[in-house]
Amino acid sequence: MKFTGERVVPKVMNPENGMLIEHIARYEFAKAFCKGRVLDIACGVGYGTDYLLEGNENIDELVGVDIDHRSIEYAIEHYSYPNTKYFIDDCLSDELPEKYGTFDTIVSFETIEHFHGDEKFVQNLYNLLKDDGTLVISTPFGRGKNQPCSCPFHVYQYTEEEFWEILKPFKNITMYHQIDQRIEIPNPDTKYYLMVAVCKKGAND
Repeated sequence: MKFTGERVVPKVMNPENGMLIEHIARYEFAKAFCKGRVLDIACGVGYGTDYLLEGNENIDELVGVDIDHRSIEYAIEHYSYPNTKYFIDDCLSDELPEKYGTFDTIVSFETIEHFHGDEKFVQNLYNLLKDDGTLVISTPFGRGKNQPCSCPFHVYQYTEEEFWEILKPFKNITMYHQIDQRIEIPNPDTKYYLMVAVCKKGAND
């Protein structure tokens, strides 16, 4: 089965592929925040399931949602476990909370830059979270939403200030930056290429 775009398919990729290693690092980072009902939105082929579930007894159910039917078919074939479910759906749909309920944790990696409707997407994520839920979301650094984007698969890429702004439904945000496998609180002397935000939904929201 062939995939287009930026799909990460570990079983057919070189284990030393830089993009694969970076994506795995994000799932390993997110694992510490995952508990209860977990949603991986725009889950692709579902490979993140292995990394989120491995050694994590805090996850009761893991739901993967993606708009691409081939990716979901692949996920069901290769990454199905007793506590996993996969669905084909649009992350901008108004019906997501009604269809899937709410979650303790949501992960969304390298998704928001791929389509118009980022504010709607973030609001959906907010509505899909339980009152004390956590969102872990990533996107690459860019020159800005109104600037030409060098990646043909991205609608736009954010400055850090723009990414903070689009996450404004959340009042409790910790911003991390990534370089290679390192995801850390930013060091002013290091040049990073990707942002990972941990957003808490709580009493202050």
